[in-house]
Amino acid sequence: MVKIRKTVYGGSLILLLAIAAFTLWMERSFLILGFMIILLAAVPFYVRFEKKNMKAEEIVLVASLSAMAAVGRIPFAALPGVQPTSFIIIMAGLTMGPETGFIIGGTAAIVSNLFLGQGPWTPWQMIAWGLMGWTAGLLRNRRWMKHRAGLVAFGTAWGFLFGWIMNLWFVLGFFDLYSWSVWLTAFAASFYFDLAHAAANAVLLWLFSERWMKILGRMTQKFGLLK
Repeated sequence: MVKIRKTVYGGSLILLLAIAAFTLWMERSFLILGFMIILLAAVPFYVRFEKKNMKAEEIVLVASLSAMAAVGRIPFAALPGVQPTSFIIIMAGLTMGPETGFIIGGTAAIVSNLFLGQGPWTPWQMIAWGLMGWTAGLLRNRRWMKHRAGLVAFGTAWGFLFGWIMNLWFVLGFFDLYSWSVWLTAFAASFYFDLAHAAANAVLLWLFSERWMKILGRMTQKFGLLK
């Protein structure tokens, strides 16, 4: 009976969301539609994380890395595109797994914006940095990810991917008409910042990834936090 109720509630929720999404699409409210999709994508990670039976040491480590990632963004706010936050998120995903990597990425975005300013861009930053940590965790056992050159390639790619995700909210939020010229203009305007982000990721991963892997690896092993 409980399973039937859950199925009915779940099906009803999906139907309501589908109707809302269709309505927003027909009204061309693409920014709100994108916002809703992003929230739906992020919530399951936080719900699952909340239900985990975590050790105190794991909670402290996740909180510490989230705080470091958030604070690491603030001093470099005057240098557009330079994001030490991304380096910490990638390291977190590599050592603690995809789920924790997503949580640290999303939390770093919302906490850092308490100082830099919240806005409609915050959920997009949360999902972008969350996916960065998540994919780092998913790919961490790949042979090429175990080499510094592979990490640099991964960080470089995500420097551009992060910017492209943020371009989506920019176009959806500031333009009523969408065409190839609008999209190309947005991507061209962000190229310098995306390049700076990618270059910063590459440099930080090249110089410090091995040291951070050893430090975080020892901590996760010591407290039995390996995923």
